[in-house]
Amino acid sequence: MCRRQHVSHAEDDISVLWLKPGADTLSAVNLLETNAARTGLGQIFFGPSIATTWDTPGLPPNDPRTPDIIAQPNVGVVYTGSSKKQAEHGGFAQDDTNVMLLVSNPRIKPASIISFVETAQLAPTILSILGLDPKDLTAVQAEGTPVLPGSGFEKERN
Repeated sequence: MCRRQHVSHAEDDISVLWLKPGADTLSAVNLLETNAARTGLGQIFFGPSIATTWDTPGLPPNDPRTPDIIAQPNVGVVYTGSSKKQAEHGGFAQDDTNVMLLVSNPRIKPASIISFVETAQLAPTILSILGLDPKDLTAVQAEGTPVLPGSGFEKERN
């Protein structure tokens, strides 16, 4: 059973939960689901649904910065202890995580590309478009970050 003393958390427009070592993630998720209607909880991310975007949660060799559970409230619900807070900007909702990017360059053919990408791909893409080698960036070397798909530059430099 997940009780408050077993959880480190951050709250706002999402609730990010780190469970203490040995805590049962599935029990914590079940407790959240049981109280979802009362708390305005929309979606719960844990296990594989977190590991697809972030490093695997947990202590080393896994990444301790990655939460065990992310609780996304329904639209209009903000988790806060503040009596002054009335709204939130940005978050984990579809409208917050899907952002349009417009790139203009005479060397790029016009196209609309709908693809999962990460913001880390912007710098290597911009460097490629400018004719510079993104592999000169230490982060690209360490993480192997590719340029954005469909830019026409992904094969030239990667």
